[in-house]
Amino acid sequence: MAMTTEQVLGWSRVGVLLLGMGWAAWMDHKTRKVSNSHWLVWVKPAIFIWCLELLARGADWTIYLTASAVIAYASVAIIGRPTIKDVLSGNRLDILVSFWYAISLVGIIIGMLKYGNIEFLDLLLGEATGMAALYWSTLSGLVVIFVIDLGWRLRLIHGGADAKALMWVAILIPNWSTMPVMVDYGSDIVLKLPPAIALLMWGGLSFLLIPLILIGKNTLQGNVKSLSDLRMFWHSTVMPLNKVQDSHVWLLTSMIEMPSGEMKTYHKTRAPRRTPSAEELSQQIEELRGHEVEHVWVSYKLPLLVFLFPAILPMALLGDITTIILAVVGL
Repeated sequence: MAMTTEQVLGWSRVGVLLLGMGWAAWMDHKTRKVSNSHWLVWVKPAIFIWCLELLARGADWTIYLTASAVIAYASVAIIGRPTIKDVLSGNRLDILVSFWYAISLVGIIIGMLKYGNIEFLDLLLGEATGMAALYWSTLSGLVVIFVIDLGWRLRLIHGGADAKALMWVAILIPNWSTMPVMVDYGSDIVLKLPPAIALLMWGGLSFLLIPLILIGKNTLQGNVKSLSDLRMFWHSTVMPLNKVQDSHVWLLTSMIEMPSGEMKTYHKTRAPRRTPSAEELSQQIEELRGHEVEHVWVSYKLPLLVFLFPAILPMALLGDITTIILAVVGL
């Protein structure tokens, strides 16, 4: 049986998402860093597939330029935003990028003039059709990128690689129209998060397994030796002190002076707000070593991309997690 255009585009997007995110997750796991060049490489197939979708749906030039505006907004996270001073200085790249912004803005404005006469309730309920629906669906990508960017700046999304990955997903999968969702939740449920936000929700769901894994690990390794350890064993684990410097962890154990003058180990329940420098960490380790401490409690620095990667298939095949929740509770 031949695949439809939507199925080809959908599975192509899933394939690119698995490859691009898988590679990024591996780099983030090994080095806690994903270079900008990675996203510059993988945004190319994302843009190509998006253009194929718009071509197949007969989009006009305003919709192409609106999609260009979404990409331009996301590009700020990679190449920065040129200022008027940069443009006036004659920098060719800044002039080119500024021209890109201006042309994309023209597409948005003309598109609003052409497709602005529409009931927004129909858009929210998914009842809008034709070029107007396609235009507003494309324009909504700006809102998605804005939410991701805002979350990054407010530190709700901690890592730059995490934010850039979600922006890339927003470009690769701007809507659900071609995704191979295998479950029909019925026409009564109309609330759907954008795919990029849905992937973040799926990834967040996998974080709930971390306490269970750590509880099992600490119990099997015999790390719970007192009642005070019960406040640690669900979110951290014990590690030999000599391994801390070379591991991606936050050191939670430190020395404190008691009122009697005695030095005693103290285990923090939360990771530090500011990651200590290598020199500061070395000083903490030497202090502990000087008091003959051999094992310490640590909290793993868990990269979000490692959790987003396995969430790809359930997101692609089952759809938006909020839709599933609404279907289960019957709302």
